[in-house]
Amino acid sequence: MIDPPRQEAKLAVEKCKDAKMIPIMITGDHANTAFAIAKQIGIAEKQNQVMLGSQLDELSDEEYKKIIYDIRVYARVSPENKVRIVKTFKSLGNIVAMTGDGVNDAPSLKTADIGVGMGITGTDVTKEVADMLVTDDNFATIIVAVEEGRKIYTNIKKTITFLLSANMGEILSLLFATILFPQYVFLLPVQILFVNLITDSLPAIALGLEPPEKSLMQKPPRESKKTVFSDGTGWQIVIMGIMQTVAILLCFVIGEKTSELVGTTMAFYSLNLVQLFYLLS
Repeated sequence: MIDPPRQEAKLAVEKCKDAKMIPIMITGDHANTAFAIAKQIGIAEKQNQVMLGSQLDELSDEEYKKIIYDIRVYARVSPENKVRIVKTFKSLGNIVAMTGDGVNDAPSLKTADIGVGMGITGTDVTKEVADMLVTDDNFATIIVAVEEGRKIYTNIKKTITFLLSANMGEILSLLFATILFPQYVFLLPVQILFVNLITDSLPAIALGLEPPEKSLMQKPPRESKKTVFSDGTGWQIVIMGIMQTVAILLCFVIGEKTSELVGTTMAFYSLNLVQLFYLLS
């Protein structure tokens, strides 16, 4: 008698590992049964990666923390064991998603950062405490959701970076042009409105709808304490804003030598073009 895992489960586990996520199997089944399934889908490779709930009960918190990353399968576990596993992973700074469908899973789903309930086989209690439901009861669907979440976050970050640096270029250009060339009209109000309407709105929408990058699921998860401006993004916004300002003012100075009208026109066009080139980058 055999109850084989789904075909897509193995591929989903591989994607988990590529994305530096750690898949853990927690089950009430016998240890040998759990290990056989875990080995088929790539969660565990050796028998010593399996731990019984009774063995977990014998360990202190400190002892358990030392070996937690070596264990990939938990068998014959109690609801208390599940809660302890989730709490220990969280205490080590991890973001924990817990799946489940039974009443016994409800406490650990509530303890986890993201409780994932099963939409078909899940009990009403599980569905009530879960943060999200998988309507097809398929583990692979969770990985698709992770990829979609990463894509949305990446696109939001791109959009914020583009808008802030582009607007910084506009503001600094107007500021320095007013200070350095008070006798000239740098940009007309209608030109400023045009820039905000055309180069800020439509490109930002385009960035927000970009398809995911091919390497998206090969990158490790970002740390929860990091903001949108971490990893040099804040400096990128400032530097690119200053570079755009220099390019726009330079074009104005070159055009102004011919006439004020030419200088204004060149500043206006350079402001539009420099933002579109930055968008492509």
